[in-house]
Amino acid sequence: MYNRRVPKTSARVDAYGFVDELNSSLGLVRSQDDDAFLTSTVEAIQDQLVILMGELATDPSDRERFINDGFQVVDKAFLEPIDRLVVSLESRQLSFKGWAKPGDNPISAALDMARCICRRSERQVCLLVENGEEPNTEIQRYLNRLSDALWLFARWVETGRPVAGDES
Repeated sequence: MYNRRVPKTSARVDAYGFVDELNSSLGLVRSQDDDAFLTSTVEAIQDQLVILMGELATDPSDRERFINDGFQVVDKAFLEPIDRLVVSLESRQLSFKGWAKPGDNPISAALDMARCICRRSERQVCLLVENGEEPNTEIQRYLNRLSDALWLFARWVETGRPVAGDES
């Protein structure tokens, strides 16, 4: 952002590059399924990831300018849709025991791949935070909760997409 030049090997470039990979992997999920709940939720997550990438692509010294220019930043309210998604998925009759083994079907496998990319993104953002290069710790919280949601989504798909107890 703001015409800053950084090396392609920058940890910050890696962070938003990993989030971009995550966004692309979610696009694959969305393009391969027609379940309205899944596709609309994944599309909303993709919209959030674009916002998150914009913030990661902004040097902390430009953060105030970024906000003043009307760009949204990741804050506690930004996490609310993901927290609601986790609660919704946890309320469904998911039946799993032990460790999940990706590959039961193409959609759950793609969601598990997205989860792994999300975890890699989270680790990279943690590195930025630890090195003092990223002041917004809500970004790593968001990615952590998103990976939980993606794990639950994959289990939901594997168990036949049961509805929540209050929806039946």
